[in-house]
Amino acid sequence: MRKGIYLLPNTVTLFGMFFGFYAIMSSFKGQYVHGAWAILAAVIFDGLDGWVARMTNTATKFGIQLDSLSDLVAFGVAPAVLVYGWGLNEFGRVGWGACFFFVICGALRLARYNVQMDTAESKAFTGLPIPGAATMIATLILFHSEIWGGIPDKNVFILVLPFILAALMVSTFKYHGLKEVSAKQGTPFWLLVAVVTGLVLIFMYPEVVMFILSACYVIWGVTEGFIKLGRKSEQTDDGEEAEE
Repeated sequence: MRKGIYLLPNTVTLFGMFFGFYAIMSSFKGQYVHGAWAILAAVIFDGLDGWVARMTNTATKFGIQLDSLSDLVAFGVAPAVLVYGWGLNEFGRVGWGACFFFVICGALRLARYNVQMDTAESKAFTGLPIPGAATMIATLILFHSEIWGGIPDKNVFILVLPFILAALMVSTFKYHGLKEVSAKQGTPFWLLVAVVTGLVLIFMYPEVVMFILSACYVIWGVTEGFIKLGRKSEQTDDGEEAEE
């Protein structure tokens, strides 16, 4: 702090916070689609600030803490307020509780990430990243608006979704991220084809494709986690049989 703070990465972080705040204000006005797009914009800036800090070698503890505060606003409070106004206000206190539980688990997820970032979080994420949970809610709103339009009726799935996402954020399921892909190492050719195909599809049908990709990402971590648990149980059973 005596030498000052780095302007570029922290400004990018604050842009992400701004879009989160904009999403909250859009929710108050009933502009839920605008709010959902704002959250997705915050996701982009959240990825950019880390990339800028690494490329310019300006990563600091101050930047890490500011990033966490920005994430809590943009990916914790903003999607909770957005989904409550969009589809949970008819549930009364239960809907309010679902949204608050989402915010609580998001804060716990960020705190755990800051503590474990030099150890367990060095590669795969432990638990669903909070931007992924926020993206799931934002893309659901965009998908519903594109397919059905308007405000949804009282829907139990929308009520249960924040609870599921909150539980996944504080879970020990492993989720992969872009930080596992090194720019200095070669990547498989099929990965490049998959990325290009995904970008083309997003350009053609953004609301539908982004919702499907978000849902697949959430389900992927759960599926991989259960597969690993199954393999561990099989190895344990094999070890017990060998001892016998």
